[in-house]
Amino acid sequence: MPVRSARAVWEPNEAGGGGEIVPESGDFTTSYSRRSRFEQGSGSNPEELLGAAHAACFSMALSLALAGAGHEPERVETQAKVHIDRQESGFRITLIELSTVGKVPGIDEATFREFAERAKATCPVSVALAGPEITLEAHLGS
Repeated sequence: MPVRSARAVWEPNEAGGGGEIVPESGDFTTSYSRRSRFEQGSGSNPEELLGAAHAACFSMALSLALAGAGHEPERVETQAKVHIDRQESGFRITLIELSTVGKVPGIDEATFREFAERAKATCPVSVALAGPEITLEAHLGS
């Protein structure tokens, strides 16, 4: 199996610092800063990228599980909200909220939710992030 990598550069300064994040694919480069992470500054941040990875992994795992059971999805869209909070020991990711909507012909809401719960428990990113609480809201869409 392949090993994936990304590179990040951080340069401290009086404003708190900044840098860039580059995945090995080179498909994009994004900036990040203290302001983009802990305030509402422009640029990306590690939590946003973690959320993107989690949403993508979960969507793929759910789609593959549904298709494997004969429920070919037309679309699975997932949002991941990653919460970072200051605690006594420093900043911690305390919660990840997954919200997914699937367009899956011929399946009912309860069955979709069962597949979604299994995908949440087994997608590789969920497994890697087993420390924070991960909640899930799953619905069929039209």
